[in-house]
Amino acid sequence: MDAALLLVLGLLAQSLGLLSGVPGLREPGILYPWRRGHEQGRVRRAWVIPPISVSENHKRLPYPLVQIKSDKQQMGSVIYSIQGPGVDEEPRGIFSIDKFTGKVSLNAVLDREKTDRFRLRAFALDLGGSTLEEPTDLEIVVVDQNDNRPVFLQEVFTGLVPEGAAPGTYVTRAEATDADEPETDNSALRYSILEQGHPQLFSIDEHSGEIRTVQVGLDREVVAVYNLTLQVADMSGDGLTATASAIITLEDVNDNAPGFTRDEFFMEATEMVSGVDVGRLEVDDRDLPGSPNWAARFTILEGDPDGQFAVRTDPKTNEGVLSLVKPLDYESCEQYHLRVAVQNEAPLQVAAPRAERGQARVVVQVRDTNEAPVFRENPLQTSLAEGAAPGTPVATFSARDPDTQQLQRLSYSKDYDPEDWLLVDRATGEVRTQRVLSPASPFLKDGWYRAIILAQDDASPACTATGTLSIEILEVNDHAPELSPPHGRVCSEPDHGSGLLVGATDEDLPPHGAPFHFQLSPSVPELPRNWSLRQINVSHASLRPRHQVQEGLHRLSLLLRDSGQPPQQREQPLNVTVCRCGQDGACLPGAAALRAGGAGVSLGALVIMLASAILLLLLVLPVALRARFQQQSGDKGLLRRLQDDLRDNILNYDEQGGGEEDQDAYDISQLRHPTELAALRVTPGRPPLRRDAPFGRVRPPPPRVLPTSAADIADFIADGLEAADSDPSVPPYDTALIYDYEGEGSATGTLSSILSSLGDEDQDYSCLWDWGPRFARLADLYGPP
Repeated sequence: MDAALLLVLGLLAQSLGLLSGVPGLREPGILYPWRRGHEQGRVRRAWVIPPISVSENHKRLPYPLVQIKSDKQQMGSVIYSIQGPGVDEEPRGIFSIDKFTGKVSLNAVLDREKTDRFRLRAFALDLGGSTLEEPTDLEIVVVDQNDNRPVFLQEVFTGLVPEGAAPGTYVTRAEATDADEPETDNSALRYSILEQGHPQLFSIDEHSGEIRTVQVGLDREVVAVYNLTLQVADMSGDGLTATASAIITLEDVNDNAPGFTRDEFFMEATEMVSGVDVGRLEVDDRDLPGSPNWAARFTILEGDPDGQFAVRTDPKTNEGVLSLVKPLDYESCEQYHLRVAVQNEAPLQVAAPRAERGQARVVVQVRDTNEAPVFRENPLQTSLAEGAAPGTPVATFSARDPDTQQLQRLSYSKDYDPEDWLLVDRATGEVRTQRVLSPASPFLKDGWYRAIILAQDDASPACTATGTLSIEILEVNDHAPELSPPHGRVCSEPDHGSGLLVGATDEDLPPHGAPFHFQLSPSVPELPRNWSLRQINVSHASLRPRHQVQEGLHRLSLLLRDSGQPPQQREQPLNVTVCRCGQDGACLPGAAALRAGGAGVSLGALVIMLASAILLLLLVLPVALRARFQQQSGDKGLLRRLQDDLRDNILNYDEQGGGEEDQDAYDISQLRHPTELAALRVTPGRPPLRRDAPFGRVRPPPPRVLPTSAADIADFIADGLEAADSDPSVPPYDTALIYDYEGEGSATGTLSSILSSLGDEDQDYSCLWDWGPRFARLADLYGPP
């Protein structure tokens, strides 16, 4: 027969007839859980061990629970052990076993709310450590005791219910929990109300904890808040208990109408003022302050046909504040009788009674004061033509005094007139100009000039009225349109290019400016035959040739007219440069077009300029010929001496004459006969200055020492040229100087382009061999072979 462990359980003893696992047991029962019985033909199954029950909070420790035993060896030769939570796992040390006897004991107080059951495994080993039996499960169940009070989820429960609510209206719900085992008497909770005052207006459901109203009579104006004491108990109301509070607030409804504290109110108001408070209207309302059921709203029912009064609500005091919206006039009405009604912002409950003083009468007495004058028309707008002469009437800006019961005089003056343009009659308020207003005045805004006129009475204290006078300066058509720009360029062929865009401007403002009318001058009949002018828009026109026109500068005449009344027109020249154009309409490079810019030159001017040039040439030519014949003999001697003493000197002849301003060429005779011209250096009076000379260089150069030998002539020439360039009394250095004398008797002949032959084959360069070794190279290049 297989060996088995003996297990004795308190709970199992009831079914097996054994006593085990119950308090007061002296010896635990013995059970062989692995023992199998023999039947014919099959082996008996192992026993199913039921859980072992032990009560929580048991304090008689250690407490024997069960004894297990193996029958494979004698007692004392078997070692028993258990494993699992409560033994070698957390929480440790709760259970233990005698390793020789197999007795299992409880060593600590159990708490079902922490651990409700333990699952252990039991082992049987021989002394050598070999397993004698298969491990078996051992389950210990902790039996619950009513050791936990119920706990409310909140210490204070709050609820809100409208006043006057019907019986059975839900208010709030109280909730509690119990840590004992659910679905047992230990956690069976029951709710109740311990205290709620008198009368009993609320009830609580003992199972769900819902609080509801019981009867009518909830009035917030009587009791606004109710405090209830709640209780919960386990064991179906007979066990442990706990308490909490419930605060129930009644929600206000508009069941009280507002009413005035008096039937009639008396107030005073000053005339000719607005935006001020006149007085306060007191009301009474029992509803919740600050709520729409309490807030008052006032309405003026009668006595204010012109809407001069208004009543607003003071949110803090709920009073009505009577104020002036429009100024009062004592002369029109000395006393006002108003009827004012009051009601809440929220609608009144149907069953609520109406207030007895829902309306009140308000008497307002008007106080007479000195009122300021009133302009009959303010602001006053008028118009005046630009350039109006001094003394021109502008307007009469008069006022009236509203104090009809007082005899007062009014006087007028200027308060703002930035250009000091106007004069105001002090007694009548008539406004006139005292000078001509400039159109460029910075105080003209979009053609309007603004001035401020004052009207003052003679009361004490005096009152003043301010009036605005706006004067529109009417534009006068006093300017004719002008071309902008007065020149342009166009293609010589009509089908090339987009034509010349001609524009116009006008100094006048609309409507005296655009649209402009463009027309070829009627005084030149041939213009329409050669040119076409087409209007494009209000300010531009397009000019084109009707057929191919000769290239160059053409001076056309256009007639321009504006749209003013009466219209202004002007005939103006247009300088048109005609050029050859490509397919894209642009002038081709090298085209024979005259680029005259904006200033064209007429044919008459060209003839005058050409005649002046010819006359100047005729005057200069005799003087040049005379000087040439006088210097021929001197030049021969000078050249002979230079042949004897050749030097590498470079002579700079950089002045080529002064053009039309230079009537006298440089006199080269000074190089041949310097002593004869010494006396001519000092001339009476101040020499004329060159136009390009700086302002600071007006002193004449110091006298120069004349050369005494041929070797110093080259230096003398260079110094002379430099002095001439800096001398403001001679022609400028960058003008054309005429050197018509080129020497005579030289073997090389003249260098004049007029006397030179057309080809190099006619020139004789054999004389270069006679000039010495310095000209040998030139003789090799140009001389005979």
